[in-house]
Amino acid sequence: MGPKPWWLRLFAHDAIAPLLLLLAALVLFVPGQWTVPPLDRDEPRFTQASKQMLETGNFVDIRLQDEPRYKKPIGIYWLQVLSAKATGYGAEAPLWVYRLPSLLAGLSVVLLTYWTARAFAAPPVALVAGLLVAAALIVGVEARLGKTDATLFAMTVLAQGALARLFLADSREPRWGLALVFWTALAGGVLIKGPVILMVVGLTVAALMLLTRRLAWFRAAAPLFGLPWMLLLILPWFVAIWIATDGSFFQEAVGRDLLGKVAEGQESHGAPPLTHLAAMLAVFWPLPAFLLLAAPRIWASRHSKLVLFAAAWFVPSWIVFELVATKLPHYTMPLLPALAIAAAAALVDGAGETAGRGLRYAAAGLLLLLPVAILGAVIIAPITLGVWPSPPGVVLCGFALVLAGWAASCLLKGAALQALPRAIAAMMVMTGGVWGFSGPALETIWVSPRLAAAIDQTATCPTPEVASSGFSEPSFVFLQGTETRLVPGEAAATFLKESPSVPDACRIAVVEKRQEEAFLAAAATLGLVPDLRGRVEGVNINGGRKLDLGLYVAGSAAQ
Repeated sequence: MGPKPWWLRLFAHDAIAPLLLLLAALVLFVPGQWTVPPLDRDEPRFTQASKQMLETGNFVDIRLQDEPRYKKPIGIYWLQVLSAKATGYGAEAPLWVYRLPSLLAGLSVVLLTYWTARAFAAPPVALVAGLLVAAALIVGVEARLGKTDATLFAMTVLAQGALARLFLADSREPRWGLALVFWTALAGGVLIKGPVILMVVGLTVAALMLLTRRLAWFRAAAPLFGLPWMLLLILPWFVAIWIATDGSFFQEAVGRDLLGKVAEGQESHGAPPLTHLAAMLAVFWPLPAFLLLAAPRIWASRHSKLVLFAAAWFVPSWIVFELVATKLPHYTMPLLPALAIAAAAALVDGAGETAGRGLRYAAAGLLLLLPVAILGAVIIAPITLGVWPSPPGVVLCGFALVLAGWAASCLLKGAALQALPRAIAAMMVMTGGVWGFSGPALETIWVSPRLAAAIDQTATCPTPEVASSGFSEPSFVFLQGTETRLVPGEAAATFLKESPSVPDACRIAVVEKRQEEAFLAAAATLGLVPDLRGRVEGVNINGGRKLDLGLYVAGSAAQ
């Protein structure tokens, strides 16, 4: 095994490595936080529900306008509310404020991966593992979205890091500090997204017991103390929401949302088994290339405690995710550090240098796949949508491909640790290109912010009343306001007619072209001649349907 590269010798120390990881994660996660509009539909559903908590002062019940939103527990909403209050914005907080918990969770995940790896290995291994997690495509995506998954990820890695130390302690006596961290993290994960964390961590514990044929080591987790402590943390809200909703929260969250995802693909997200394995080649990038090089060394070390723990973390939960009918790319994200830590240990041990020629070429090919696809996407997608590609975005993504090619050439030589910083740099540049330039430039798909801006220009008062017919995306409700009415075309006409005392252009009806015939017919019946003040065209990011939205006010005949 050759000497370690200079960057690993320089930065792989407990006093420096976390700072490097934090800086790298900030570069990877910050671009786009302020510039990318709300991404329908999941993110604005969470942010709008949190916004309504701030507006109403009800921090127990979860509502999306007048409809109950009983799919996930309260944790992420409380964090978003806390973020809005801590920044001083309150209910008027912009989107980036609601994204702060996810950003902080993403940063925490990187540092917690380092902490978890340090339970088994020296700082060089932990630093490499942290970098592989920080650069993963899916982590960067979820760190930018105001929803549950990044925060659940942080709670999972915190619990697994404590579990790793409890496993290695192999003590019949409780380790109270670690036990407190472990059970508190489980409670936090349950409050964020229900039983998912219990499945991942529980299967890890069960697999470790099976692989080692020993149960006694788990006494260090003080389960007789920990389980009641976890219940004490989570039960108050669950009892409160049971009383507030007469049990309907659990019928929706468990009976429909959770069991529905297990039994059948919800919202067109069904897919066959092994879909997650294929998706990991992209969403875990650049890890798959390095993992492929490391695979023979990982197999040779399969009896080590590090590999045993990584296997117990990854394999059982991955099997479950593959068997669940509904499949989304972020589902397997809590398993990412297990692969990263195992790969990092093998790479620092010289795995890349001993890999065969076939593995090197395959790894180099995997490393080039995503940058090639991203460069193609930032060129082709805008043209398909009828806009010009962002020049800075194309240039940056092209440069990222060059850096990835440089990293791939290192992999061909077996110099995996030399390739890693080049791959990280490629992701940083690619991130800046996509999130900083190409994404925001896709004006055609950002219908909600353009529509809200058009309403603001049309209105003659600061807070116009708005009804929307044929366009009901949660992002529009979040940007326009909770009182936005979502109605059929006929009701939009009634909406304009019902308050003749409202000043001109202070009551606006947004009518999608497919609803306009019904809207105009109803208006004629009511003796109303609507005045068209503008149109907003675009493509719905959900499903790709073309939209043509007219902005109407009550015309002169109605005055």
